[in-house]
Amino acid sequence: MKLTEKIAKYDRDRPWFSFEFFPPKTDEGFENLLSRIARMLTFDPLALSITWGAGGNTKDRSLELAGITQSDHGVDTILHLTCTNMKKGMIEEALRDAKARGIETILALRGDPPRGQEHWIPTDPRFTHAVDLVSFIKTTPEFASDFCVGVAAYPDGHPDRETDEEGELEYLKQKIDAGGEFIITQLFYDVHSFLSWVKKVRQKGITVPIIPGIMPIQTYASFLRMTKLCGTRVPPELMADLVPIRHDDQKVKDYGVDLAVNMIKQMAASGDIRGLHFCTLNLEKSVVRILENLGWAGGSLKLANKLIADTAIGPTERVITPHHAADSAAVSLAVAGPQPEGEAGKGELNNAASWDDFPNGRFGDYKSPAYGETDLWGSSILSRNQALEQWGHPRTLDDLTTMFLGHLHSKIATTPFSPAPLSPESIMIIEHLERLTRRGWWTVGSQPAINGVSSADEVVGWGPRGGYVYQKCFVECFIEQKDLEKIERKVKEKGEGWIDLYAANLRGEFRTTAMEEARNAVTWGIFPGQEVAQTTIIEEESFLSWKDEAFAIWEEWASFYPPDSEERRLLNGVRNDRWLLTLIDHNYTNPSALWSFLFKDDPVI
Repeated sequence: MKLTEKIAKYDRDRPWFSFEFFPPKTDEGFENLLSRIARMLTFDPLALSITWGAGGNTKDRSLELAGITQSDHGVDTILHLTCTNMKKGMIEEALRDAKARGIETILALRGDPPRGQEHWIPTDPRFTHAVDLVSFIKTTPEFASDFCVGVAAYPDGHPDRETDEEGELEYLKQKIDAGGEFIITQLFYDVHSFLSWVKKVRQKGITVPIIPGIMPIQTYASFLRMTKLCGTRVPPELMADLVPIRHDDQKVKDYGVDLAVNMIKQMAASGDIRGLHFCTLNLEKSVVRILENLGWAGGSLKLANKLIADTAIGPTERVITPHHAADSAAVSLAVAGPQPEGEAGKGELNNAASWDDFPNGRFGDYKSPAYGETDLWGSSILSRNQALEQWGHPRTLDDLTTMFLGHLHSKIATTPFSPAPLSPESIMIIEHLERLTRRGWWTVGSQPAINGVSSADEVVGWGPRGGYVYQKCFVECFIEQKDLEKIERKVKEKGEGWIDLYAANLRGEFRTTAMEEARNAVTWGIFPGQEVAQTTIIEEESFLSWKDEAFAIWEEWASFYPPDSEERRLLNGVRNDRWLLTLIDHNYTNPSALWSFLFKDDPVI
């Protein structure tokens, strides 16, 4: 059923919500996400939404996941669809595929903006803005009657800041006039500002449902990254609350739950907001806790009187009850009994709902549904002009070395591989990173060895307080094949089992000295009353998944420059010829072990 038809079925006093997921990068993560979705369906979401990678880079996975949730689980699914940098004909192909899978709702998005005059893949000139996609669906007889179309909005302003607020409101109205039937907003944390924005939208004559995007704060680092990415306004009082607890991941997560609950209560009291859209980041626990705290948990049709009673709205109180999707497979899933165990990370004491609660990014557990967390709605952190301002116009290998050194020395804030300044813990090993980089081994990831430091430590601490954290030293860089062969030989002859390497190139060649199916925990923590928490794992599957992304970054970076330019030739040459290398030292008790091994007798460096 189309989303707008489902919304119309519910009374004004019944809140409803949807869950957003992204297709994981690995097969194991994909399978475990299906188990997670099955559990979360017991909360009776009105719909699920599945994201679409920029330029269609997750096309097959997005359609597969959306098809499973729509057909196998019987839950109405919203398929995100971005239109820029899409190969010609891909839009029609995606819409036909969605239609065949029974999907009836599309969230029409622009996606990544064009990268200059010539793009890195062939693009369809019919689609440069989201309004083009909305209009296409609604005016094409093949699709017009089959899809309900939603659009995105940015209460805090579009991250590209191409126009002022009035201009953005006018553009939003154009999307609605073209056929947009509902609005899902980008994340925000200032409810007062959001409600003021809603009034301005209504004054513009826009009457379609506005569905606020809610993203619970998971970690302080991810909060900073996402708010920067989305251009989100952060109230000073929120930062004042977060900064003192920023090193305690559990307190940050707890704060994020409480904040979301309070935000939802304020919005419910406004009278104009009926539904919510939870950006789950493929994580489960925080969203579940929010629903439980609101009294919307379990699909048991509890009355949510407390929601409005807690928000002093005057002498007349409305009774709000959670929606009940009786026509979905959620009901049958809820009573079907326990799901089969087997989800990765579920030990005797761990609950499958929360085994990957703590940071799980590029080197997290590749079996986690949250592995390879993607940015929202195909957005990029830097525009082309911003990138060129920071990264310049490299024409030689020495120019690239200078750029990477500039990041190490805090002369530039980012590189194509590092969206933020050098971290404090990397500064602990900066002299070694500098030595590698000057040699032409451009470092893009690293961490120092840590042996039992307090989890409250301001540089390397994480997780609940009262614990101890550990790290194996590793470094990741791009190197030439002749250097790879030297370091591989040295690891095999002199590593004595303490050093392992993973290396791969664009052509698909792969080398490793690790044991078959080895899974190297390189960051772990010991906390009171818990099993050992392993937040960073390096193994073949996750390394190869990241390798594909890493070489794609070189390609995108090259696209910033004209086709026949020296810059593009250089960057494409690096992409074609270099290897991505990760070196791990298993002796975490010796902070200098990896560096002594690399630099001793200096046969390579």
